[in-house]
Amino acid sequence: MLEINGVNKVYGGKVPHRALTDINATVEKGEFVGIMGPSGSGKTTLLNTIATIDEPTTGEVLIEGKNPHTLSKKQLAIFRRRELGFVFQDFNLLHTLTVEENIVLPLTLDKQPVKWMKEKVKAVAETLGISEILDKRTYEISGGQAQRAAVARAMIHDPKLVLADEPTGNLDSKASKDVMELLTLMNEQQKTTMLLVTHDAQAASYCDRVLFIRDGAFYSEIHKGENQKVFFQKIIDMLSLM
Repeated sequence: MLEINGVNKVYGGKVPHRALTDINATVEKGEFVGIMGPSGSGKTTLLNTIATIDEPTTGEVLIEGKNPHTLSKKQLAIFRRRELGFVFQDFNLLHTLTVEENIVLPLTLDKQPVKWMKEKVKAVAETLGISEILDKRTYEISGGQAQRAAVARAMIHDPKLVLADEPTGNLDSKASKDVMELLTLMNEQQKTTMLLVTHDAQAASYCDRVLFIRDGAFYSEIHKGENQKVFFQKIIDMLSLM
């Protein structure tokens, strides 16, 4: 589903900075994969390169066998809107819109029929437990509710790949657990491929496997197996090694 082939990223300037060095990885359709590493290790740069926000200096990113970095600006905007879903640490909801309007934004931009959008948002809101806040503005809801709304917006158009960058970073432990359980539910129910960048070992323990990068290079990888608690401890051990 996703192939990362020999990706390098160097930021120019008076003193060039190498953010990624020869990254290779493959993610299968329906997998839930975590990316972890110390601050400044290149996690978000890697996610941004996959998301087509950043371009690799060398190497390529293939999504379902196609390189989105070769698309025109217009084609790329459509690709992002239809094929990708995004969940951010700071929610990225628009304060001038209601929760429902925020959720249906990808469909509105695609000029989908209003009746169909209403049915779609009703279904996803019920799944995520936010039906009662659809008419509220973003400043009237809690952080956990805002992140649920952001997850709903990321999933409303049935994307092939969801990219989550520290989605639990601004949440307390209960809201974090709720959001990770929701992402897991969406992954299992809809077979959506998910990539999660996080520094939180508890959040990472919901993934099928975790890739570790350090100083912009691949460091190690561990798989979940049957037991989440054992996996959590393995993640903690790997982070302490790094």
